[in-house]
Amino acid sequence: MSDISKKNNDSEKASDIDLAMDINPDLYSAENAPQPGREKFYVYRAAEEFKAAEEATAIADDRASKQDGSKGFVTAKADGAMAGIYDWVKCIVFAISIVVVCLTFVFRLVDVEGTSMNDTLETNDKVIVTNMMYTPRNNDIVVISHGAEYEKPIIKRVIATEGQTLQLDYENDRIIVDGIVIEENYIKGTTFSNRFGDYSVPEVIPEGKVFVLGDNRLVSLDSRYAQIGLIDVKNVIGKAQFVAFPFNHIGYLY
Repeated sequence: MSDISKKNNDSEKASDIDLAMDINPDLYSAENAPQPGREKFYVYRAAEEFKAAEEATAIADDRASKQDGSKGFVTAKADGAMAGIYDWVKCIVFAISIVVVCLTFVFRLVDVEGTSMNDTLETNDKVIVTNMMYTPRNNDIVVISHGAEYEKPIIKRVIATEGQTLQLDYENDRIIVDGIVIEENYIKGTTFSNRFGDYSVPEVIPEGKVFVLGDNRLVSLDSRYAQIGLIDVKNVIGKAQFVAFPFNHIGYLY
């Protein structure tokens, strides 16, 4: 190597050392001043300094996370009007989602029309109907979806369900289910009110069917009539639980 080339290399090395001294002067104290041929030593010392700084940072992060549950050097928090609006929008969307899920899978609000369920229910009553994992049972007041026989959903009381024996004793004005005369203190008038219908009710209710009647037997169009007949459980929307409105008629239905 020529003398000129060697001088240029020495000049470049000296420049690197001067830069390192500007960045970290403590590393290059007078007693450890850079010496020709010791560049690897200074690089090694710089790497050690960098590693020590990383360890100190990690310790600080750990202390901060223990104090407030966050990472000391990576935690950021949104601020300002836009952040507040965004939080409000999230809350509103979440609330709407909960309402939609409840109205779809948990309960519904149904308006009552007509007098067939008097005096239990009256026209313009608003009834809360539950339908989640529901199976009709005796004495339940149910909402039945409309079909080919009727244009709008109807609301009736379940008298007998699948597998039960049913006898409509018109002569003695009573209903017998599984050999037991049922008590109907909820009806308006008498059990049949001299309306016997035109439907031939089977002695045993078939699978997947229910027999329903209105509480106001004098005017109710129900399973006594061929127009309605037995109800398929698939057409039962849910069970009426509670009158929510008007306030003078509010209350639990059972």
